[in-house]
Amino acid sequence: MILNNVDLDKISKTVEAGKNNKQSLLKPVKLQGEWILDTAKDHQFRTELSYEKGKQVIEVDSPSFLGGNGNRLGPMAYCIAGITSCFIGTFAAVAASQGIKLTKLSVNAQCDVNFAKTLDVADEPIMNGIEFDIDAQAENADRKKLEQMLNMALERCPAMYSMSHNIPVNAKIK
Repeated sequence: MILNNVDLDKISKTVEAGKNNKQSLLKPVKLQGEWILDTAKDHQFRTELSYEKGKQVIEVDSPSFLGGNGNRLGPMAYCIAGITSCFIGTFAAVAASQGIKLTKLSVNAQCDVNFAKTLDVADEPIMNGIEFDIDAQAENADRKKLEQMLNMALERCPAMYSMSHNIPVNAKIK
């Protein structure tokens, strides 16, 4: 059954597999990227990401105020797009799992990125938060029910978890 462009049968199979083997719920995300040192190129970073049915090349260029040329989306744009799509996708899936048929779902996301710390100007937080203005309408749920779905999505979204919990980072030179 597909509801809100979410295949609930596939999710159900994933849940059942996870109940039988929690390891099946661990999904690695790996990439190999390269910083482009050639100034003749019109971007600074390139990676090829694999997904179930193929691969996609992602090219990134920093905005000019950070030393790039602004020829591609910058890393923070990809970051915010990923966070936003993860969150709104979780909202759609949570609503679908509760039998809510959405008739509209759109989001405006906004955050201010403070580059003071990045540029060694001041020790200030790089981000103070992200705001989502969600336009959600459903044929079988009122505003109160949609707000419940919003809270469930905030609790279950991997991107929201990553932003609200300390995630260890290990970086080393080979």
